[in-house]
Amino acid sequence: MLAGLIAPTSGSIVIGGVPLTPATGGHLRSQIGFLTEMPGLWDRLTVAENLRVYAGLHAVADERRAVARVLDLFGLTDRAATRTAELSKGMRQKVALARALLHDPIVLLLDEPTSGLDPEITRSVRRLLEERRAAGCAIVVSTHNLDEAERLADRVAVLQRRLLALDRPAVLRERLMTNRVTIRVAGDAAVYLTGVRRFDPSAAADTSTLQLSVGDAERRIPELVRALVASGASILEVRQEVPDLEDVYLHLVGSGQRRERPE
Repeated sequence: MLAGLIAPTSGSIVIGGVPLTPATGGHLRSQIGFLTEMPGLWDRLTVAENLRVYAGLHAVADERRAVARVLDLFGLTDRAATRTAELSKGMRQKVALARALLHDPIVLLLDEPTSGLDPEITRSVRRLLEERRAAGCAIVVSTHNLDEAERLADRVAVLQRRLLALDRPAVLRERLMTNRVTIRVAGDAAVYLTGVRRFDPSAAADTSTLQLSVGDAERRIPELVRALVASGASILEVRQEVPDLEDVYLHLVGSGQRRERPE
């Protein structure tokens, strides 16, 4: 997900309106929060001590308040005095996320942010990232969790040695959209098979389900539904086959590999 705070301008990188140069590097680093694959915590320090060190590095104005805020945010208050060496993988991930948000950065760079977290904490982290995005934070997430990308991202980049695609999830899915439509009716679907074959001669029926291909879906699916209702069908469900990001990813990676394969 990107909120527009990072942008290339005239060959340079601009972050929050400030060009990235040797002179501005120190200031811009203070505007960025990051989570790497390895949390990189000091094992001999407690959770609170780890966070206080980073608060000091970022010159956070009210260090104690900032640390208390992120401890509460991630449900870590009762582990504040625990050495990080004693924490589970999921707990260490939570501390690392708390550290990344400690100084209210305008840019977040996150590598697999929910790795090792339980479902409840994963949901809270996603909600938190959505709130940060709504507040104007630019967030770049590197993940193999395509369901997470589908939930969170405004734009998705598919990479395999090079950039294969970059667009909104809905646009990427449209690349693989098919004309397949499934309609579930009350009773025996075969009764309506003759009527729907004017939309698709190869339409098939299976117990209470009709399956067919319908081109120009936005116009013809409503027409198909009206025709079925007029013939007495009680329609329970109409579902157009929509690929998910996993389908898109596998298609793009497969196409990329075929292009790179020598003749």
